[in-house]
Amino acid sequence: MAISHVFDTYAKTAQGRIMHFDVVMDEQDAAKALIYAKAWLHSIGAHDALVTQENCLFCHSAEAPPELRQQIDNQGYGIYKLEGCPR
Repeated sequence: MAISHVFDTYAKTAQGRIMHFDVVMDEQDAAKALIYAKAWLHSIGAHDALVTQENCLFCHSAEAPPELRQQIDNQGYGIYKLEGCPR
């Protein structure tokens, strides 16, 4: 199995809500992780959420679980929701 790289990410909405999630991808590329974080936020309708490179940092590398592996294979990245994210 491929090793994936996890970027610990925090975003803040205009209403002050904090969303904590991991961006998981096969490349260890912080700039690309930030792009993917913003794309995911846009896809869930959080157009006003602010995420910066300082809030999207490499955390560790590991084998992605099957549900994340499928997301990575389909769109180039996976999102592991932690706190404050919509279900």
